Amino acid sequence: MSERIPQRKDIPAEDKWAIEDIYPTDEAWEQDFAKAKGFAEIVSGYKGQLCTDSAKLLEYLKTDDDMTVVLESLINYAQRKNDEDTRESKYQDMVSRLEMLFVEISGASAFVTPEILSIDDETMERFFKEQPGMELYRLCIDRVRRRKAHILSEAEERIMALTGEMTGSPDTIFSMFNDADLKFPDATDKDGNKHQVTHGSYIPLMHSTDRELRKSAFESLYGVYEGFKNTSAAVLASQVKCLTFRARARKYDNSLQAALDGNEVPVEVYKQLIEAVHENMHYMYKYVKLRKKLLGVDELHAYDLYAPIVSDIEVKIPFEQAKQEVYDSLAPMGEDYRAIFKEGIDNRWIDVYENEGKRSGAYSAGARVHPYVLLNHKDTLDSEFTLAHEMGHAIHSYLSNKNQPVVYADYVIFVAEVASTCNESLLMQHLLKTTTDKKRRAYLINYFLEQFRTTLYRQTMFAEFELKINEMSENGESLTADVLCELYRKLNLLYYGEDIIIDHELDMEWARIPHFYYNYYVYQYATGFSAAIALSQRILNEGVPTVKDYIGFLSGGCSKDPISLLKGAGVDMTSTKPVTDALKLFGELIDEMEELMK
Repeated sequence: MSERIPQRKDIPAEDKWAIEDIYPTDEAWEQDFAKAKGFAEIVSGYKGQLCTDSAKLLEYLKTDDDMTVVLESLINYAQRKNDEDTRESKYQDMVSRLEMLFVEISGASAFVTPEILSIDDETMERFFKEQPGMELYRLCIDRVRRRKAHILSEAEERIMALTGEMTGSPDTIFSMFNDADLKFPDATDKDGNKHQVTHGSYIPLMHSTDRELRKSAFESLYGVYEGFKNTSAAVLASQVKCLTFRARARKYDNSLQAALDGNEVPVEVYKQLIEAVHENMHYMYKYVKLRKKLLGVDELHAYDLYAPIVSDIEVKIPFEQAKQEVYDSLAPMGEDYRAIFKEGIDNRWIDVYENEGKRSGAYSAGARVHPYVLLNHKDTLDSEFTLAHEMGHAIHSYLSNKNQPVVYADYVIFVAEVASTCNESLLMQHLLKTTTDKKRRAYLINYFLEQFRTTLYRQTMFAEFELKINEMSENGESLTADVLCELYRKLNLLYYGEDIIIDHELDMEWARIPHFYYNYYVYQYATGFSAAIALSQRILNEGVPTVKDYIGFLSGGCSKDPISLLKGAGVDMTSTKPVTDALKLFGELIDEMEELMK
């Protein structure tokens, strides 16, 4: 029997994040929450004054910043505590109360945007002259006024705010169902030994050299999802309907346009990504064919996609080793950058290991005191890269918070995946550079190839699936379990080609992807990966000037639109060139892998 997952209380303190840095106790959180309950009344006190009094407008903007700091601390503490053990009703209640509070504050502030929009240009310029402190908020105000066509009346904005808790329900239901309720049968290896299947253990099991174990874990996981396929379809369909409702209410043509407009990203960037990947499918087909050949199987199955294709090499990477290697790999970024990484390691920014009930996967949350990183480390190469990835996010948040005022500190999602993936690329280049063993080099290249497959191709496939189900719903089509499974199967066939068996269990994969509840999030993994490959190559080849540009990008928050921020770092995402160049590198790595394995 494999080792069981420990309880939260059995995890050493040094391997848990320092949540007490936000609030020392739950009681301290409650004190701030009690204060925040008065925010709606404070906001309401400005009603009718923002469009007539420049001093009141500036006062409101400063007050909003102050409230943002408190609310961010409240949600970071409650959500982090909830994620430590999703079964704890106390922290579920904290999150729920905060959600209701946000709805209340949002409803109370429904007048703000309409009032700002009602100010004519001449009066607004007079306000800026009367109150020099308002210049800080010019970009923020311009962003509001830019979206005038999609802002509703005060009464309608209040109704939209009141729907917040309701439209957030699909994600909440999915999280409770997926993380807290679902349990999977143990998987069985070729010797009859049992292995616990959890969200955290599943991918490591799929990396096993034991094909029977991989197949068993695959069937265990998707067999459970199959048993709840109608429930899963209903929850996902509800999410899509919520996006459609919000887009139509705000007078957008569709939910894609609504989602991307909020981040100031042209719709063409999303569609160009899918087109660029479609035009380069031959690289994926070549990789799948090579994987089948190197595994030596008559049929390549979905549960073989993560299997190591370099035999007789054992790579076990304890967390201590992972920390050191990631630190070493960041040398091209300079000592200031590495000092931030070390600060995070030494001061418990990270929650390292899986425990019963802990949220699955990994993430970084950019709290004001310092970022928090959730891991479920498994002593694998994948876990080492996850550390590099999430600390890339953390350093991005740290630099943005340090260098930007509150109003511009929170960078948009489109640039978020660049910093994380750039760290991963630097780690890979470091490991390849310091590896002389031919077999280990092949192992690393295979991992790099898998990053291209799972990030550029797979996330683009997710993006295409998300786009299609939203388009179907907007056209009045029902998103039943059978419809979703059929669509997902067609996309798998398109993206992987004819040299693999798409097992029917994989048709249910859509049911376990949390990012489908994040409102057109996944495409940014692919665009971010492409931008990061370009940036890491510039950093390694050009040195200090490029690093300076890159640090400027990381420190930019949302002080410019994301396309402009990336252009400042040397990457133009309005072009397909970063995607095409990244896929070209994928093709070159396939050729090197084939040569190494002869």
